[in-house]
Amino acid sequence: MVAPPKKKNEDHPVVKNAHLFYQRISEMTKKHPKPKEDYFGESPNIFIGRYGYPNVNVGILSNEGIDEEYDNPKVWFNKNFDIPKIVSMRSFLINSNFKSSIKSFNDRLFEITRDVAMAKNPVDVEINLEKKPHYKLEVSRDITPYGPTVKLKKANITENPKIPLHVEKVYSDSDLKATQAIDYLNRHEYDEHYLTKLMSAGTLGVKTERKLVPTRWSITAIDDTLAKKNIKKIKDFSNRTNFEVYTGDYMGNYYIIMFFPEIWSYELFESYMPNDSLKLKELQTFTDYEGYSGRTAYAYNTVGGYYAARLPVTEHLVEQKKHGAALLLRFVTDDYWVPLGVWVVRQTVRKTLSHKPLEFGSKELMLKYVRLLVKKNFGYDVENILKKSIFLKQMKSQVKLSSFF
Repeated sequence: MVAPPKKKNEDHPVVKNAHLFYQRISEMTKKHPKPKEDYFGESPNIFIGRYGYPNVNVGILSNEGIDEEYDNPKVWFNKNFDIPKIVSMRSFLINSNFKSSIKSFNDRLFEITRDVAMAKNPVDVEINLEKKPHYKLEVSRDITPYGPTVKLKKANITENPKIPLHVEKVYSDSDLKATQAIDYLNRHEYDEHYLTKLMSAGTLGVKTERKLVPTRWSITAIDDTLAKKNIKKIKDFSNRTNFEVYTGDYMGNYYIIMFFPEIWSYELFESYMPNDSLKLKELQTFTDYEGYSGRTAYAYNTVGGYYAARLPVTEHLVEQKKHGAALLLRFVTDDYWVPLGVWVVRQTVRKTLSHKPLEFGSKELMLKYVRLLVKKNFGYDVENILKKSIFLKQMKSQVKLSSFF
């Protein structure tokens, strides 16, 4: 798995756009019922902070009247929820938290956190807070946002959580490695969102090594683990992809995905494309790359989005049973006015790859089309981005065996 990030890139456009949200949130939260200091409600998920590690803030996300739609990105995507709808739901989730060591397994609040994470459906809880919360939204470019954070005084689960048998099996197996548990559950159709909960709560892996994992790190670790397993399969495929272009968008995020009939490599460019981009000569752009041997360091420039986009790319190649290289261009517009987490990246790339591609006879024809497409849609010369591509430079300079004959 990749090492957790040691710093965050606050200059990224998805972070900078967050300030637009704060101008609108007060109107949205006015529609919420007044928050209570003590309540019976439902909890669909947990949130493990990273600051102070290995002593972290552990949060139980809950409120009255919660159902599974409050914490299910695939439902949001399939039902085409817009940003205001998602913001309204997530700002209603109270993060009632407490301080804990990552290894405090015998603590009662720790056990409640574990049960909430393992349960398939929201769990009924009784929450007592130290003070009355005030609705707001905590945002970050990688994590799904949530509402106000308030210190927890006391909590109880008021029902028997319904934990799937497959989850019980990996939790009970004290010798099963985390990567093996992730693979087993993924093959039984437990998605990355559920797997992230399980990893965060310290329910996966060899028993002596289990610990709480900050949510932000868990998201990336799951995306990375699943993708690496796919990449091993991809490298064994003899058939190569064609020169193909896929295009798609979701919530103001536009993707152009290019495949090349080369050995596995992957490169991502993320650019902020403001609505008045016609006057731009240079975009604010972030990029990360990996070759056939993979990465040895965390993708500090594009962070969680790098791993979230790479996973569906590898899923696509495995489904096609083809070997190839991928170059992705992401354009973030002003329509994406608040960061909602890397699930947006994951689902947008999946949506884009579900479309029918355009095929080309050569790299030159494909890149010419991409230049024209970006110029038409955004009025921008994408050559300013393409000339920075490590993959394209290596592809141009690589000596082919056929050149000797």
